[in-house]
Order: sequence, then C-alpha cells, then structure tokens
Amino acid sequence: MTLDSISRAAVDRIIRVDHAGEYGANRIYAGQMAVLGRTSVGPVIQKMWDQEKDHLKKFNELMVAFRVRPTILMPFWNVVGFALGAGTALLGKEGAMACTVAVEESIAHHYNNQIRMLMEKEPEKYTELLQVIRKFRDEELEHHDIGLEHDAQLAPAYTVLKSLIQAGCSAAIYLSERF
Repeated sequence: MTLDSISRAAVDRIIRVDHAGEYGANRIYAGQMAVLGRTSVGPVIQKMWDQEKDHLKKFNELMVAFRVRPTILMPFWNVVGFALGAGTALLGKEGAMACTVAVEESIAHHYNNQIRMLMEKEPEKYTELLQVIRKFRDEELEHHDIGLEHDAQLAPAYTVLKSLIQAGCSAAIYLSERF
C-alpha cells in the first residue's frame, strides 16, 4: 500500500481516528484493571486489553509508515479514557462490562462505516488497510459479546449509561478525525 495509490486525506483520517480510538480503548482497560484487576473478572478484562494493545501497536506502525500525525487530543483521551474505565469499574463488573459493550458497539459501527467507504472507492488499493480494519472490527465485536456474557445489562441504569458512553464515542470520533 503506497500513498500515491490512495487518497492521502482519507488514509490520514482513518489512521488518525483509529489510532486515537485504540489508544482510548487501552486507557479504558487500564482504568478497569486498576479497579477490577484482582477480581474474578480481571483475567477477562486483561485478555481484551491485550488485544487492544496489539491494535494500538499496529496503528502506531501505520502512523509512522504513512507519516500521519496523531490527534492533538491525545492527552485528553489519556485522562478521559482512564477515568471512564475506572469510573464504570467502580460500579462493579457489570458497569465495566456495560462500558465495554457501549464502546465496542460504537467502534464496530465506526469500522463498518470505514469499510464501506473504502469498498466504494477502489478496494484493491486498500487491501492491507481493509484487512486490518476488518480483523480489528471482528475482535471489537468479540469484546462486545464478552461484555454481554458478563452481565453488562445488569449495570445500574444500563440504557442511560450505554447511551451516554456512545454519545461520548461519537464525539471522540468526530473530533479525532478532524484535530
């Protein structure tokens, strides 16, 4: 995949926002582990976090390979991600899992939109990027399902909590694509 064969602006946006999202996910899981790491759900959270670390590593590599600058909001996502993870974990395992369901559902939807956009252009030019996004989308959906299996829907005010977190995800996506 070379920059001359693809739209620079589209690739910059995709890599920047996906890098920010994977960074935010890492911070969310770090916050959850700070609160719940030594509980029975700790190994479940750790496994999902390990996959997110791989996602972030790949987007770090893509940032360098394509010379894409990170979002200027990284310091903000650092704090907000950790606070979201720790804050929902303080509600118990169900709160942490509700956060996971909300975030991963939003991210899977976001990745699906990116896949559609790239497929509408010239998909053969975007083969590597499409493979990465599809793989990560599938793993995010696994995390979503794990959250449901671990009682996310039993979190206090689940529907409200999920809606608020997803609104935050939408705002984070919008801002990270642009700044």
